[in-house]
Amino acid sequence: MRYAAIDIGSNAVRLLIADIIESGRETSFKKNTLIRVPLRLGDDAFLDKRISEKKSEELLKTMTAFKLLIDVYKVEDYRACATSAMREAENGAELVKLIQEKAGINLEIVEGQSEANIIYSSHIEQTLERKKNYLYIDVGGGSTELSIFSEGKVKGSKSFPIGTVRMLDNADTEEAWEDIKEWIKVNSKQYPNLIGIGTGGNINKLFKMSEEKDGMPLSLTKLREMYQYLNAFSLKERITVLGLNQDRADVIIPACEIYLSVMKWAGVKFIHVPRVGMVDGIIQLLIEKNKTHSR
Repeated sequence: MRYAAIDIGSNAVRLLIADIIESGRETSFKKNTLIRVPLRLGDDAFLDKRISEKKSEELLKTMTAFKLLIDVYKVEDYRACATSAMREAENGAELVKLIQEKAGINLEIVEGQSEANIIYSSHIEQTLERKKNYLYIDVGGGSTELSIFSEGKVKGSKSFPIGTVRMLDNADTEEAWEDIKEWIKVNSKQYPNLIGIGTGGNINKLFKMSEEKDGMPLSLTKLREMYQYLNAFSLKERITVLGLNQDRADVIIPACEIYLSVMKWAGVKFIHVPRVGMVDGIIQLLIEKNKTHSR
């Protein structure tokens, strides 16, 4: 049995096809195929408040290709979600209708809170110590989702319009930064000694570059050193010398700035990087949905 997840983000569009594994009463999944297309819809949405004709065509072609792959892989169920870029685009609803008609993909635009809920549906917190307090930080192209876990339960969660593509486009605001700082200040008082959990393509890449062992956290000090190291290279050098993909080489700098700011304000000294994201959460939700329906 296979499920598929589509995540239409502000920087990239992803398709994950996963094999569902049933072992007794436990159901898990194994990643079969992951495809990432760097469309960067946020450049249009955050500056012009609509997705251009050119990028709309590219998105439609991508969705058509994803639908063909879903069919070829004999996927039994899928879910497609679009986040902040499509939320803010005036023609977002039009594109949803077009994708349904032309590509045969049922696409939903999810609100910030729903996005946060999907991301932590992968139940990472269950593998961590229940007695400790955790700050879940997910940094995307258009938004940053923060959630606090204590005793294995969500105690507070909020989405903020601060993201890597948005920062590159100078479309982030002082108000948004003040809002995130104030939220952290209020919530970190209630839940002291927070440990970070970081998700998103950039923190995954940073963890890989850090050469830390899997399962070990990344320290704030190490992350700050990596930021200074990366910042010492020009954009071109980050591509040619460090070997970063073009669509990663620019966003990785603002991503570092967001993680460092959030960790500093929350007093987080270490961050775990489980290397999961929106698509993993979607697959987990599909597993839970289908389990419920089969009862």
